[in-house]
Amino acid sequence: MDEDATTRFFTDPENVGGQLEAEGYLPDEDTSLTVFLADALGKPLLIEGPAGVGKTELAKAVASAAAVPLIRLQCYEGLDESRALYEWNYSKQLLSIQATKDADGLSDDVFSERFLLTRPLLTAIRSETRTVLLIDEIDKTDLEFEGLLLEILSDFQVTIPELGTMRATAKPFVVLTSNATRELSEALKRRCLYLNMEYPSIERERDIVVRRIPGIDETLARQLAETVEVLRGLELKKAPSIAETLDWGRTLRALGTTRLDGRTITRTLGVVLKHASDHARAITGLKLAE
Repeated sequence: MDEDATTRFFTDPENVGGQLEAEGYLPDEDTSLTVFLADALGKPLLIEGPAGVGKTELAKAVASAAAVPLIRLQCYEGLDESRALYEWNYSKQLLSIQATKDADGLSDDVFSERFLLTRPLLTAIRSETRTVLLIDEIDKTDLEFEGLLLEILSDFQVTIPELGTMRATAKPFVVLTSNATRELSEALKRRCLYLNMEYPSIERERDIVVRRIPGIDETLARQLAETVEVLRGLELKKAPSIAETLDWGRTLRALGTTRLDGRTITRTLGVVLKHASDHARAITGLKLAE
């Protein structure tokens, strides 16, 4: 079903960019356009890219810009229907059965809605108003879980054998993120719009730092972005994320630093690199003295 224009979050791609920027998220043109189309067409948005490029933050920014709740399903290996969709409150069911038995009355219907525990997917489907549903790091799950999502992403409905089919009255804006650790199924991809997200350019990352850290020196912000760009080009176990760039900037501001020289980098490198081998490789790659 197509969303009526009055229920959309955004009116045009430029409106997307402006609203997200107001929430502190600086999208590029491709991101703004794809978010607009996902909203206008009522299609789930699959965002793929390395960890730390702002995939999850984009979903949060959309929810904040639209002033709607964010419902988040954090994926992990072994995630199943009971944790993602719903389960029955077995303890409450047993108590109800025991109570009706002791009272010598008719057995209560233990598969009614009052015994239903909704999880993120069903919560989003049952919401009376639009929400942003974030299915984070879908690549950590397996093909069986992807199969569970197909009915939801195709028809925005959930079938519970004991209760029947529940259909969304307000279709959520769905964002799926993937760090590309495995290939997702074609069936899942067909149901989504696709956005590939990479680390930002030096100029854009500098702008992010300036926007998110009020009062930081713009020259220092550019030095940070340039240094992080070099670090990401090294063969590190974990490349610095945008969030870690911001942490580094806040650290330097707290220290009263206005220039990112070799000594400062060496002293504060632990803010952005969390492995000893990465630290050693950065010292060599940046040509710094220990």
